[in-house]
Amino acid sequence: MNDAARTMRIISFGEMLWDLFPEGPRFGGAPANFACHAALKHASVSMVSAVGADERGDNAVNILKQFGVDTSLVQTIPDKPTGAVNVTLDHAGKPEYVIQADAAWDHIAHTMELDERVARADAVYYGTLGQRGAASRTTLRFLLFGAKQRGIRRILDVNLRKPFIDDELIRESVMLASVLKVSDEELSAVAAACGVAAGGDPEPVMKELRVRYDLELVAMTRGADGALLVTASGTVHQPGIPTVVRDTVGAGDSFTAAMAVGLLHEEPVAVIARNACETAAAVCAQNGAVPDITGV
Repeated sequence: MNDAARTMRIISFGEMLWDLFPEGPRFGGAPANFACHAALKHASVSMVSAVGADERGDNAVNILKQFGVDTSLVQTIPDKPTGAVNVTLDHAGKPEYVIQADAAWDHIAHTMELDERVARADAVYYGTLGQRGAASRTTLRFLLFGAKQRGIRRILDVNLRKPFIDDELIRESVMLASVLKVSDEELSAVAAACGVAAGGDPEPVMKELRVRYDLELVAMTRGADGALLVTASGTVHQPGIPTVVRDTVGAGDSFTAAMAVGLLHEEPVAVIARNACETAAAVCAQNGAVPDITGV
C-alpha cells in the first residue's frame, strides 16, 4: 500500500443499509459503497452514518471495517432499524428500489467530533437520498458549511430515488458542492431543479451548471457509453469500457470513488475519467456493489 495515499482523508456521509435481493441481502447504500471503493483505492475513509442496535447494523459496521473504513463516526440509534431496501432487477440488470422508511441513517446527530474530523479532511462525499431525514439533513448542512469555509472539496453524487426527490434539496445540495456527479438519467431533473434549461446535448447543460454554481468539475455517467467530465479547461468524453454485465448496482458509486481519489491526487482529468470508467465496469461484471471479501 502506498502510505502517501493514505494521507488523503475522505468523509463519506449518508445511508448505509442492506439491499434485499430475491436471492438474499447484500450490503449497500451509496455512501457506504463509495467508502469501500475509496478505501480500496487506498484513501483513508471515515463513514458518517447510523445503524440500529440490531444484527444488520453490526454486520454492516463489520463489513466497513474489513474494507479498512473507519467506523468510529457511525452512530447507533437504539429505537430505529438499520436501513434496508427491497431490490428487484429488470432484464438489463438495472435495479429498482423500494426504500424502507424512518431508518437509523435518517437520524445522524451533529457532534463536535464530526466538526473536528471534517476540518481535517481533504474531501466530504454526500448524496441527496441521505438527506431525506430532517436530522441527518441538518447535520450534513453544518458539516458542508464548515468544509466550504475551509476550502475542502465537497463531492455531491446525486442519488435520486422516488419518492424522495425534492427540487429545493437538489438545488441546495448543488450550491454546497464543489464537484457534482450525476447519471444521464438524473441530469434533466438536476438541471430543472437548478433552473438550467436541458436539451438533447448534455454538455451545454453540464457547462452551465459548472459555471452557475462555481463547480470544479461536473461528471455524468452514461452506462455502457462511458462518461463526460466537464471542467473549466474543457470536456473529456470517455468511451465505455466493454464488460459482461451481471448487475449495475454500485457502479456509479465506484465511479465516484475512483474519480474522487484521482482528483485528490491531482491526476489529469482524462486519466481520472478512464480509471473511473474501468472501476465501474469491473463492478458491473460482479454481483453486488462491492467485492465479496468479507465472508459476512
